[in-house]
Amino acid sequence: QVQLVESGGGLVQAGGSLRLSCAASGRTFSNYAMGWFRQAPGKEREFVATISRFAGYTYYADSVKGRFTISRDNAKNTLFLQMNSLIPEDTAVYYCAASGIGRPVLSYEYAYWGQGTQVTVSS
Repeated sequence: QVQLVESGGGLVQAGGSLRLSCAASGRTFSNYAMGWFRQAPGKEREFVATISRFAGYTYYADSVKGRFTISRDNAKNTLFLQMNSLIPEDTAVYYCAASGIGRPVLSYEYAYWGQGTQVTVSS
């Protein structure tokens, strides 16, 4: 089992930046590929980015590619999402998730989820 807690969300002006964190506890953090998802009001949960166990592989949704960077610090059991050049369409609750699959993208490939952190981008 792994427990995940997101933090770092908030209100930011369009064009600004936020850095989200996801603190993990439980089984060894490096056992898991990690991902970020987001869900806007009235919308389905959307894949944002994933990172493999030792960060050798990353993959991003087209909507955030070039603006967001996923990273991890296995020594600190922490996952990050650096979000730059934010736009109002990025407004959503952001969730981190852990997977036993090497390169997970789909929601069902992630077994563990955090509670989410709200990101609001104003224009």
